[in-house]
Amino acid sequence: MPTAFTTTVLSLSTGATETVTDLTRDCQIFLDEAAAGRDGLLNVFVPHATAGVAVLETGSGSDEDLLAVLHDLLPADDRYRHRHGSPGHGRDHVLPAIVPPYATLPVVGGRLELGTWQSVCLVDTNRDNPERQVRLSFLG
Repeated sequence: MPTAFTTTVLSLSTGATETVTDLTRDCQIFLDEAAAGRDGLLNVFVPHATAGVAVLETGSGSDEDLLAVLHDLLPADDRYRHRHGSPGHGRDHVLPAIVPPYATLPVVGGRLELGTWQSVCLVDTNRDNPERQVRLSFLG
């Protein structure tokens, strides 16, 4: 019988631009083995001070819309007290207060229970750190 708690870490390179990266396939691949057909919870956690996890539709413009809204809410300029890194980098440290660094999602029969158009995504506005880790943990 699989263990009640299983975890793994994904290593990703998000590049030098702001990005929304779809993790849904990676989550399901992990669940295929970790959940083994069981019910439980998937926790997705980004251990970074400048990235977040969102559940949203991708591929239809919503990912670009999210980045545009974040630009409106958190302009990349010199208004921030946190000033190391590229200009406006302080906004990247405020991002996790708006897009939290975690999501906990239901798993039923080993499958991630998302709505028809929902995807699990890494949101990364920090151009100074393109190497990211995402911890996937299944509790079943």
